[in-house]
Amino acid sequence: METTLELAKDLISRRSVTPEDGGCQVMLAERLEAIGFKANHLRFDDVDNLWITRGEGDPVFAFVGHTDVVPTGPLDQWNSDPFVPEIRDGMLYGRGAADMKSSIAAFVTAVERFIDKHPDHQGTIALLITSDEEGPSINGTRKVVEYLEENNIKIKWCLVGEPTSEKKAGDVIKNGRRGSLGGKLIVRGIQGHVAYPHLAENPIHKLSPALNELCAKVWDEGNEFYPPTSFQISNIHAGTGADNVIPGEVEVLFNYRFCTEITEAELRAQTEEILDKYKLDYELSWKLSGNPFLTPEGSLVDAVREAISEVAGYETELSTAGGTSDGRFIAPTGAQVVELGPLNQTIHKIDECVKIDDLLTLSSIYELIIKKLIQ
Repeated sequence: METTLELAKDLISRRSVTPEDGGCQVMLAERLEAIGFKANHLRFDDVDNLWITRGEGDPVFAFVGHTDVVPTGPLDQWNSDPFVPEIRDGMLYGRGAADMKSSIAAFVTAVERFIDKHPDHQGTIALLITSDEEGPSINGTRKVVEYLEENNIKIKWCLVGEPTSEKKAGDVIKNGRRGSLGGKLIVRGIQGHVAYPHLAENPIHKLSPALNELCAKVWDEGNEFYPPTSFQISNIHAGTGADNVIPGEVEVLFNYRFCTEITEAELRAQTEEILDKYKLDYELSWKLSGNPFLTPEGSLVDAVREAISEVAGYETELSTAGGTSDGRFIAPTGAQVVELGPLNQTIHKIDECVKIDDLLTLSSIYELIIKKLIQ
C-alpha cells in the first residue's frame, strides 16, 4: 500500500489542469521502462498521450486513464492546497485523488507486482494515458485509438480507471455507458416593445409548446442494461436585459443521454419533426460526444467480478449509469471495456479525496484481473 500511496501523492503533486500533464507521463514511462515497457509518447496539438507496452502480440490488455484534472475552484474553500497531497483521517486529499490519479497509481503497482511474479507473461500489457479526458477529448484517447488502428494494434480487454464505486471500492463497475448527443437551438422572432406585441414576434412564446413536447416525450423504454433515454435542457438565453423588450431570438442548449434502443439519427429526426410541426424559424446544430456501448458478460466482465469477489469479499453491481468516459472511443474497435475505480463521491469537488485503504484494494484487484486474463 505504501508504494501505491507514494505514487498517488507524486501524481497529485503535479499540477495538470486539463490539458496539461505536469510531467506525469514522463515519470510513469521512466518507471515502467525499468521493468521492460516500451514507451510511445504521442503528442497531438497541445495534448500529451502515452501508449506504453510490455510483451508482444495478442491478446492485448490495456489500462486506460487520464492525468489531467479539472480546475480547483476557489482555493480558499479547500482545507489544504489541492496540489499538495495531504493525509487526514485515513483519507488522501488533493485534486485528482479520486479522478483519477489514484487509479493510475494502482495500475502501475499492480503491473509491477504481476511482472515480478510473471516476467514471461503471454500477450501484451499496455497503459494508455492521456491529458485530454477532462477537456474537449479531441486530441487524447480518440487520437491514440486512431494511431492504434493505423498500426493494426487491437486491444482485446480494456479497463478504464474511472471512479465507479459508490459505497466501497469495487461495489459498482461500468460495463457500458449511454450515448451523449447535444444540441444548440436558435429560434428567431421579431424584437419589439412589450406594449406593442402585435408589432413583434416573441420566439420564447413560439418555442414553448415545442419544448414542452420535447420534455414530455417518451423516447424509449430503455432495456435490461440501460434506463430510458432522457432529454434535458441545460441553458436558455434570450432578451436584452430590459424588461420592456421582446427578444429577437432565443438560444437553447439541450442534451440527450440515450441507450441502445434508439439511434443518434432517430433522435435528430424526431427532434426536428417536432420543431417543424410548430413552424419555427430555427437553426439547429448537433454535437455527438459518443454513442452508447455495452460489454456483455464474458471474459473481461467475469474476470473483474471474480477478482473483486476474491479480494474484497463481496459481489459487484454492473451499471451503465453516469456520464461518458474515454471507453466510448475504444469500444467501437471491438474491445471489451469495463470501468473500475475508487468512490465517486468527491470527484470534481472541493477537498477531493480517496480512502487510503482503497488504494491497496484497487491495486490488488487490478493485479488479479491481469493474472486471470494474461499469464
